[in-house]
Order: sequence, then structure tokens, then C-alpha cells
Amino acid sequence: MTREYHNPVLLQESVDGLNIKHDGVYVDVTFGGGGHSNEILKRLGENGKLFAFDQDEDALVNAIDDARFQLINQNFRYLNQFLKFYGIHEVDGILADFGVSSHQFDKAERGFSIRFDADLDMRMNQSHDLSAYEVVNTYPQDDLAGVLFHYGELRKARPIAEMIVQSRKSEPIRTTQQLKQILAPFLPKGKENKVLAQIYQAIRIEVNQEIEVLKEFLLQVPKILKKGGRLSVISYHSLEDRLVKRFIRDGKFEGAAEKDFFGNVDVPLKKIGGLVVPSAEEIAGNSRARSAKLRVAERI
Repeated sequence: MTREYHNPVLLQESVDGLNIKHDGVYVDVTFGGGGHSNEILKRLGENGKLFAFDQDEDALVNAIDDARFQLINQNFRYLNQFLKFYGIHEVDGILADFGVSSHQFDKAERGFSIRFDADLDMRMNQSHDLSAYEVVNTYPQDDLAGVLFHYGELRKARPIAEMIVQSRKSEPIRTTQQLKQILAPFLPKGKENKVLAQIYQAIRIEVNQEIEVLKEFLLQVPKILKKGGRLSVISYHSLEDRLVKRFIRDGKFEGAAEKDFFGNVDVPLKKIGGLVVPSAEEIAGNSRARSAKLRVAERI
């Protein structure tokens, strides 16, 4: 039984960015419902190969019955390790779509959505110990404020963290509804959902170590991509997009790009084209596409 996942965002544009060779080897590191993978397979010849990664057990039911396809039930932070297990040392292209799937948002018990009351969970990999419950109920106030500020970009991170810490002293905060009630004083009228979404985003990023995973992934890309191979990345919030943009430009996340003996910038990737965003038509048909940003780069 195929589970309902979101319509793949920027489908044609992101796969076009890979400049697919018929006999190439490609990786979709965020398989989900398989939308991008299916499009890649359509463009591959019979000797091509596609590897896909997804740490969510729910995604396994969407595995594609195709001899050219291999689904790996792991976090893409282990990209290099598992490709080597399959005897792959270089690939022609890598696609990543960092959006949380509609399936994860719409499955109430996962705790991702502000629409449902559910246990505080938010784990993309259900076998991991760290959940939203642990973040909300055990993190020291300063650490919690840091999560809310850095990952949710909330100006009132400190008082929000203080309110959570004070509230959990009387009883643990177990559900999303309890958390909403505690946060009520910080939800401006008319902007409740926007602020809640920022808070949920911050907790989700911490639970799933999304920023650390992204950095680990990007650092592996130049080692795995063949010269002339392509990276196609779709991100959904400024934290991700800034890291992707910076890595493509400078080959690192902080500091100036390395230079060679002659003073020329020495980086492993070069950008291909400019920033691509969904059309008004795509956004009208899929509201979750509205914040998507696509960047494409090529291994030098």
C-alpha cells in the first residue's frame, strides 16, 4: 500500500538540474513518496542506477520495483558509508529535497503538525531516543532558548523558554496541545499559526539534528560526485538555504573560501544557473511549495 506523501516540489526543475546521463549513477537522499526518484528513473537508461535514502520506516512501502533502484533505510548523513557498502565510490548526481513530507505532517501521532493534538514526538526516525518530549522537558533553559532562537529565529526565545521551564515544574509537558496552551501568551492574534510553526520547526530541527546532518551531507558531496557531476538541492527555510548557498560558493560554512598559490578561489563546486523558486501555478496547487528554493551546483 502506497502512503500519501506530498507532491514533489520543483520536480522537473530539480531533476533537470542533474543533467542525467542514461548510464549514470544517481542518489536521491530524501526518498519520501518517491516522486523525484520516479522522475529520475524515467530518464535513466537500462544500465543506469539510482540509490535512494530514507530513515523513515513509513517510506519503505513506497519502494520502487525496478532493477535499477535500491532503497536504503538510513539517514543520508551516512551517504558515503552506505554507497561504499554497495560498491559505489563516485556518482553522477545527487538530489536532496529537505521538506518534511505531507505524510509526516498529516499523521497526527507523529506530532509534527500544529493542527493536531498528539504526544510530543517529531522524530523522523522512530527508533531514535531523542524526541520533542525530551527537548521540551529536559533541556536547560539556556539550551532551550538557543534552540528556539537559532532554529526558529524567534526574538522572544528567552521568555518562551522560561515559560516552558516554569510550566514543566508542576507536571511534564506531554502533548502538543499542552504546549500550545503554555505558549498562548506569546501567540499574537492573527499570527498564532506563524509563531507556532516557528517554535515547532525549532524543536523538530533539534530532535532530528537537521542542521548537523545537512552539514555532514554537504561535506561528503565533493568526495562522492564525479567531476562534472551535479548536486540539486531544495531547501525550505533560510537556515538550510544559507548553508547550501555558502557551501556552493565557498566550499565551507564559515570563513572565506580557500585560495590557491595564485590567489584564485579554490572550491570544489560551481553554481549552475541562479536560484529557482516555484511558479505561482505550482504554489496554487501545492501551498507547501511556497517557501521552496532550488540551487544546483556542479563538481569542478
